[in-house]
Amino acid sequence: MTVATPRPYGATAPTDVTMGPVIRGIGVYVDGAPHVRMDGHLTPGGSFMEGDVTVLERMWAEAQDAGPDSFVWLGLRNPTQEETERAARVFGIDDLQIEDAMSIGQRPRFEIAGDRVLAVLKVLDYVEPTSDVETGQIAVFVGPSYVLSVRIGEPGDLTGLRADLEADSEMLALGPLAVLHGILDIVVDGYQEVVDELARDIEQVEERVFSPARTDDAAIIYKLKRENLEVRRAVDPLRMTAIRLLSRELVEVPDALRPYFHDLGDHILRVSETSAQHDTLLGTVLEAARSRQAVQQNDDMRKISAYVAMAAVPTMIAGIYGMNFDFMPELHERWGYPAVLLLMVVSCGLLFRAFKRSGWL
Repeated sequence: MTVATPRPYGATAPTDVTMGPVIRGIGVYVDGAPHVRMDGHLTPGGSFMEGDVTVLERMWAEAQDAGPDSFVWLGLRNPTQEETERAARVFGIDDLQIEDAMSIGQRPRFEIAGDRVLAVLKVLDYVEPTSDVETGQIAVFVGPSYVLSVRIGEPGDLTGLRADLEADSEMLALGPLAVLHGILDIVVDGYQEVVDELARDIEQVEERVFSPARTDDAAIIYKLKRENLEVRRAVDPLRMTAIRLLSRELVEVPDALRPYFHDLGDHILRVSETSAQHDTLLGTVLEAARSRQAVQQNDDMRKISAYVAMAAVPTMIAGIYGMNFDFMPELHERWGYPAVLLLMVVSCGLLFRAFKRSGWL
């Protein structure tokens, strides 16, 4: 990364880039405000190169010298394994935790070891045109005077969060855990938005299933169950963390941040319970759709059987008079033909009336 002229570290990379730079944001924060260095510093954009390690070390040292609530925050998006390891090496982060951060299949987790915190979170985004739930991942490393966030996938842009925190000096002055709370809050709010969108989809499916029109909704319901499963995979592993937040067992959280984390735990549990209710409701709707389909098939079979029975009467009469016996007196009567036709019509009419009364037609 090149060395630029003095400017606040709190800058972020442009948001209108399709692939985007690896370094999405970089800043040193002292007393709740971006701190300006008079020598070189990293800027958003591009990759995190080997030559940037020294600059990041210098920025971290400055944050440590400024006090316990001062910190450096580096945000990476879709970095390579080597880029993540370079940044982690500066802060002394364990290699196994880096592997977890770079594995998109990693189970969500929240770990606290002394003065260091690791949060691996699934980020969800609802795609309106297709009703799909897109999944990404954010790993947040918090330690003495540093925050390292690693985002994999499209969902979970944090540029807005950085700008909001820079505008809220009181929150930013609470230190690295304020950034952790901000990231968790954005992720959990994303869960809530996805759950709300799925709730609207489920209501629409319910209306279709119980509408008078004939519909086959099994495929749609199954797809919604799969999308809801994505939510549960993201949220359910965080239930124990939410319970600890609500019970105030995380003694490492500063008193000023405890109400915020308590509220966060409540939101996580609420989303988890809602997604579980959605799963149960979708199962019930699926059974109702199958039952309704079975009833529709039974109605079809009744109608088919009724029409077959009605068609059997004239077929039987025509068959009798088609046997070509020598002695069939009515065949030689002038009224024979119209009488047989009348018999067929009356018989079919009586059968139609009977089936109509019984609900078969």
